[in-house]
Amino acid sequence: MRYLGIDYGTRKCGLALSDEGGSMGFPYKIIPNDTGLYDKLVLIIKSENVGAVVMGESKDLAGNDNAIANAARLLGTFIMNEAKVPVYYEPEMFTSAEARRARDESVTGRSPKSTDAVDASAAALILTSYLSKKHD
Repeated sequence: MRYLGIDYGTRKCGLALSDEGGSMGFPYKIIPNDTGLYDKLVLIIKSENVGAVVMGESKDLAGNDNAIANAARLLGTFIMNEAKVPVYYEPEMFTSAEARRARDESVTGRSPKSTDAVDASAAALILTSYLSKKHD
């Protein structure tokens, strides 16, 4: 089964797709968090034959929901209702920082302010983390 990972943000969302066997996540794309977000995600889920979604679970350092958590859960509920696929949540603390560090170490010639690769890579980290626990 193929999974879609989502790193939800207020301006844009990073997306990752798993391989067909559902064992690892790979950066897929960035989409803007605008009025078309919900419909775009449903189209991606259908066109990529996604069987489940893994969303980053936003928490603060104390383990409480942060400002983005409620909006991400609303999106998750919409996906479950409209795309008819289960939505799972995976802790996402520090995934963007980890993705940024990995990018800075391996990619040259990229502006430090460019976050597109970081957002999709963070989604891949969230997805791969979930899949590695699922398959243990």
